[in-house]
Amino acid sequence: MPSLRKLLAATAAAMTLVLVSTSGQAAPAGPPARPPAGPGPDTSLATHTYSYADAALGQPLKGFAPYLFPGDNLSSKYPGGLVWSYFALNEVMKDPNSCSVFDWSVFEKALDEAAVWGRQVAFRFYVEYPGGSGTHPGNGIPPCLNGRMALRTNGFWGTVSPDYDDPDVIAALVSFINAFAQRYDRAGPGGTADPRVGFMSLGLVGLWGEWHTWPYDRDLADGYPNLMPTDATIRTIIGAYDTAFDNIQLEVRYPLAGTETANIGFHDDSWPYKEWRGGQLKSMTLPVSMNGWEDAFLQLQLNTGTENRWITQSIGGEARPEIQGSLYANWPGGSGQVDDVLAATELSHISWMINQTGAGGYSPTDPLVAAGVRKMGYNLHIPQANFNATASGTFKVGVTMQNNGVAPFYYPWTTVVGLRDASGAIVKTWDTTWDLRQVQPLTIRAFPDWNVGANPTYRDFGRPVNFSANLSTAGVAAGSYSLVLKVRNPLEAVTPAVLRARPAASRLTDWIIDQWRPAVPLSFANSNQGTDGWVNLGAMAVGSCSGDCTAPSVPSGLSVTGVTNTSVSLSWAASTDNVGVTGYQVFRDGALAGSPTGTTFTDTGRSPGQTYQYTVRARDAAGNISAASAAVPATTTGCSGDCTAPSAPTLSSPSKTDTTVSLSWTGSTDNVGVTGYEVFRGSTLVGSPSATTFTDTGLTASTAYSYTVKARDAAGNRSAASNTVTVTTNAAPQPPAGLVLDNFDGTPAYPSSNQNDLGRWTGANCFLDGGGSGVVTGGALSLRYNNCGWFGSDVGVDLNAYTYLVVRIRGAAGGEQAHFSLGLGGATKVFADFTLDGGAHPVITTSYQDIRIPMAANGINRNSPSQLAMGFWYGGNSTITIDHITFQ
Repeated sequence: MPSLRKLLAATAAAMTLVLVSTSGQAAPAGPPARPPAGPGPDTSLATHTYSYADAALGQPLKGFAPYLFPGDNLSSKYPGGLVWSYFALNEVMKDPNSCSVFDWSVFEKALDEAAVWGRQVAFRFYVEYPGGSGTHPGNGIPPCLNGRMALRTNGFWGTVSPDYDDPDVIAALVSFINAFAQRYDRAGPGGTADPRVGFMSLGLVGLWGEWHTWPYDRDLADGYPNLMPTDATIRTIIGAYDTAFDNIQLEVRYPLAGTETANIGFHDDSWPYKEWRGGQLKSMTLPVSMNGWEDAFLQLQLNTGTENRWITQSIGGEARPEIQGSLYANWPGGSGQVDDVLAATELSHISWMINQTGAGGYSPTDPLVAAGVRKMGYNLHIPQANFNATASGTFKVGVTMQNNGVAPFYYPWTTVVGLRDASGAIVKTWDTTWDLRQVQPLTIRAFPDWNVGANPTYRDFGRPVNFSANLSTAGVAAGSYSLVLKVRNPLEAVTPAVLRARPAASRLTDWIIDQWRPAVPLSFANSNQGTDGWVNLGAMAVGSCSGDCTAPSVPSGLSVTGVTNTSVSLSWAASTDNVGVTGYQVFRDGALAGSPTGTTFTDTGRSPGQTYQYTVRARDAAGNISAASAAVPATTTGCSGDCTAPSAPTLSSPSKTDTTVSLSWTGSTDNVGVTGYEVFRGSTLVGSPSATTFTDTGLTASTAYSYTVKARDAAGNRSAASNTVTVTTNAAPQPPAGLVLDNFDGTPAYPSSNQNDLGRWTGANCFLDGGGSGVVTGGALSLRYNNCGWFGSDVGVDLNAYTYLVVRIRGAAGGEQAHFSLGLGGATKVFADFTLDGGAHPVITTSYQDIRIPMAANGINRNSPSQLAMGFWYGGNSTITIDHITFQ
């Protein structure tokens, strides 16, 4: 979540009392008991051993979760199997007359869009979110509560809080909890969780659904009233979650009243950040015994004896946005405000985290990031399997699994054993009842608070688990095979055909469905792990082969020879066989479409305007089947539904800079409705805005670029291209004087590089553009905010040779100087409160001006200040544009 919790140092100590139950502090639980040893491998069977190799970086249900923005291209993100999204409660509870009526369309679309990219969703519902998320509203109170409960204003954040203790509010929240569980907790195979769901943060209560209302909390000494619910209400809500859910992994921010024995995990939203308070830099994740604050994530768990909750319930959270870009720069340790990352990983047992900056900026080839990602969550390895080299009738297979990670795999996904023939085809599969959740980490790191040894001390915990099954070869042709194994990602069932068949209210557009990717496979840390998810356990001969045991050659030259509105015609070159080919099998989207004897086939009964994938296999009289041919796509003619393209836009360019070109165009018309536009620089798609303007950034000065625009509707119809507009960018401006902190000229790139012009970290969150980071346009940083936003840029150099902090800035409306604070060198003030030469104060206008702040006169310590920071929590909404920040 956006790191808006820049809580003032003076309130930090009180936060522990405010957020955690005050009912008697428990002692740490101490070292957990080891799981009992299970049966060993069957040594009467042949033993096959396998070597360790790093698993794939992209794994389901672990790693980084970028934000899910509709229409975003997730293939450009760091490999992973999760996305993150917020939802306002009133987006699903819309009925003003009933708190028991739900419209899940917005949530369904998000689940399906994540599934398009092969990812599950981690998410949270809220009722108050300062400024909104950018794609979801700030006020999430359901309309069914209007007039039925008291509303209280949180003036600090500009939100409206319901009376969480009101019986009608409690009933509405419990109604949502029960309805959600009924719909999604048992929607998967065998009554398991919906395959599209990853992790659910409890949400609902407090700012951002984080179960705090700071500063309107139980600390009344600061003069703010208390808007937090009572412990009795908290227990009711947490108890409702615990009772309603059996399958989905739940997480809550703090170990509050009611979490003592609940089947609910935790999420750390400041992971693993070190925060300055009163001149001291301490951890927000690690406990006091490891230089953590009293309200650090793990200290609160030690206080409540819940530090071993991870054994059965997941741990997630968010890498604190200020450090996301540099999180792994000093792996396995940390530096500055990045804590000891390895210690935080090992002791929190974190499986996943929101990391918007990292997911968009880390390189998959960075070995430090890769090591950190692989350390998170589970890391499963198969050291050996036991089975005989030949099988006939019923045979036994045993597989030993161990976990070299920090957490178990939390869902009962099915492990599948199969046989693969020489052509690579899987000819037989068996679903097992093996429970991956039993495979616990082999070792765990002890807390110093457990008093079991020096820090770090590691203790044995999990054990290798020996799974076995008796399988039948019935229906398997005699021959030589490879015995293989995979863990089935249930998201495999969410195919394009399934997505296209959704009800209209929740159906994605064809344009999004066309981006579909296979589900991210679970990969073992084995050298014999394949990229398709299958682990090759070794050779196995089935039965004794007599007669024809050779499969035909793979059909070649598969091509589409014709299409109509309802049919596709195919042809291919004949296969060869040692005895003779008797026929072929034609597959459409993986399903058998026909079995012709010749080398042509027409697939009928298709839908107009649809794309299908075809493959062909050859077979012989003995039942031997070849591997599949190369796939070919075919699109039927005609159109179903909306077949009319929008009108072509008329394009112009109203402005430009040395690195940007601004474009605008007339709105297109459509028989149903225009849903967006596609902007092309030459033949390259550079943007897909929904509005009629776009700014192309990151360009080269004094260079000519040509642009066209096409309109798009919900059915995927695209207009003809607009007129071509050619624009030559301006010459590069002269650099600003003095020591440049950042001139936002695109080098280094903002925010993806996370570096300013001093080569140090910079970043932002909660702004309304750029995924929360703001956007660099025209050689300047544009920060659009609505009572929510934070920008930081590290300094870390001596400034005693400079007199002024100079901010070249303008505002969209003027007067924005009262909307934000600026902090540097131990001095933090509302921007309007800084004193300029002559006694005046900064006033932002709609034109650029240099605001020259004398540092010494404003109490700014120039001895290598660590960071310049700006916070936008003061009730305003506008846009400021910063051309550069320098010291002169």
